[in-house]
Amino acid sequence: MTFTTDQKAALGAPLDPKHVADRQQGGGKVQYIEGWHAIAEANRIFGFDGWSRETVDLRQLGEPREKDGKVRVDYMARIRIRAGDVIRDGCGFGQGIDRDVGQAHESALKEAETDAMKRALMTFGNPFGLALYDKSRANVQAAPEPLPASVQAMMDGLEGAFDNGAAAMAAYWTQHWPAVPAEHRPRVLAFKEELKARDTNVSFLRAG
Repeated sequence: MTFTTDQKAALGAPLDPKHVADRQQGGGKVQYIEGWHAIAEANRIFGFDGWSRETVDLRQLGEPREKDGKVRVDYMARIRIRAGDVIRDGCGFGQGIDRDVGQAHESALKEAETDAMKRALMTFGNPFGLALYDKSRANVQAAPEPLPASVQAMMDGLEGAFDNGAAAMAAYWTQHWPAVPAEHRPRVLAFKEELKARDTNVSFLRAG
């Protein structure tokens, strides 16, 4: 199975900053997406039955140690993600700190597995945090406001006309473009440019 056009578009879409969390670490601020959000995005993009997660390796690093009356435990994990025919692995680290030894182990295990899962999913695209590895944050952008149904329908029809050739495209555009509200015209024109990139032999698009 290969990814659908919609799935590829979702994987290439920018990461909405509202899904980005941050924490202090090592004297600085680290940005990340939370584990539950990574799972929700995988369900949304791949489908609930379209991906799987497997713990390939899970091991304790060293012996538990006590500091300030609490036990500290370290674990590493390697998680394998399958989405269709694509397989990606990720490694992660987790540390548990608690007065109860069992709770410290549980916390470290969960953190290591979640960290490894996010690192594996990250390789699929921006929605899983890939955009955060770019210091410029060029692909961390707020999602555009949904288009009115009438404008979205016009764009869908435009794409259908494009598939039928230049004459059909020109006729559709002439008929429907005047009705597009001014505030939404930039989005429609940008969509036309996307179509133009698909086939530069469509004379209507070249002329536009």
